[in-house]
Order: sequence, then C-alpha cells, then structure tokens
Amino acid sequence: MDYLVIEGYKSAAEEFSQEAHITPPVDFESIESRMDIREALQRGDVEDAITRVNDLNPEILDTNPALYFRLQQQKLIEYIRHGQIAEALQFAQDELAPRGEESPEFLSELERTMALLAFEASSIVPPAIAELLSPAQRMKTAGEVNAAILESLSQGKDVKLVGLLKLLCWGEMLLGEKVGFPKVRAQIICLSDSGLLLF
Repeated sequence: MDYLVIEGYKSAAEEFSQEAHITPPVDFESIESRMDIREALQRGDVEDAITRVNDLNPEILDTNPALYFRLQQQKLIEYIRHGQIAEALQFAQDELAPRGEESPEFLSELERTMALLAFEASSIVPPAIAELLSPAQRMKTAGEVNAAILESLSQGKDVKLVGLLKLLCWGEMLLGEKVGFPKVRAQIICLSDSGLLLF
C-alpha cells in the first residue's frame, strides 16, 4: 500500500485496500491531485502545477522556500526551452534574482540556469548545464513536489519497499561471500533512485 500510495497508483491502491481490508493511509483524492501536479510538471506547465499545489495546500510553498525556488527555476527553464528569451530574462530578474540574493545555493542554481542562454546557439553544452533541459530535470522537480506534498499529509516520502529490497540485496551479497544458499528468484531486481523494476 505504501508503494502504491507514494508512487501515485490510485486505482491499484483502491483495489488493494478493498481486497486486503486495509485502511488507506491517505485520502485517495490526494493521490489524484499529486498525480495531476506531477503530470503538469512533466509537460512543462509549471504555473498549472503551482496553482494545483496551492489549491491542495497553500502552506506547502509558503513554508518551503527551496521548493518554491525549484518551481520558479523550472519555469525559467521552460521559458528558455521555448526560446522565450525576453520573458526568461525578465522573469529571472523579477522573481529569481531577489531569491538568489537571499541564499548562495539559490544564486548558484540561478547562475547555472542562466548559463543555458550562453550555450543556446552552441552545439557543445557542458553536461551539468544540458541536464537542465532534459526530461529528468522535470521528473526531479516533480519528485521534490511530490515529497513535499506527502510530508504535508504526514505520509512518508520514501517507498519502504525499495529500501527493503535494497537491504535484501545487500544481505544476500554479504551472505553470499561466506556461504552458498538459495537466493530470492526474481530474475533481476533493478533498483534506482526513481524506483524498482522486477524482471
């Protein structure tokens, strides 16, 4: 249930809850709201995502300046991605520069994002800057928002199942160095920061 709720599989969580007679840890509507926010960020509609977060719980962005900065940074990236350079410069000056003055971390991230403009016409872009335009950057921002929403709902933000499988793999590896034994037979367990895959 923990995995289904955190990863946003609403219908599967509902079905599992009914079949296993388990009370869900959160309202299923909050799962749908989180997934709508995730989808908005993945398609680059940061303004829609911010509106939806505020509709869900306005305190999330008020009490988490780093998250709000990340969303604003993503909005700047989207301006640059769509070639809206004048809008990007104005937005950076009005919204992000004041926040950069408040925090060195924000300033370095703003500088890295603004470097996209310097490499706009170049075919050689340093990987640390090019990654800002990758779909993984949108996913990262969506993950941070999802974690903040889960935290505001007093729900864990890390999937316990992934941690347990990592622990199992680690334990098998240590034990395998000392003795032979039958191992768990999920052909391959691929664990990554974004989740798990069983083959």
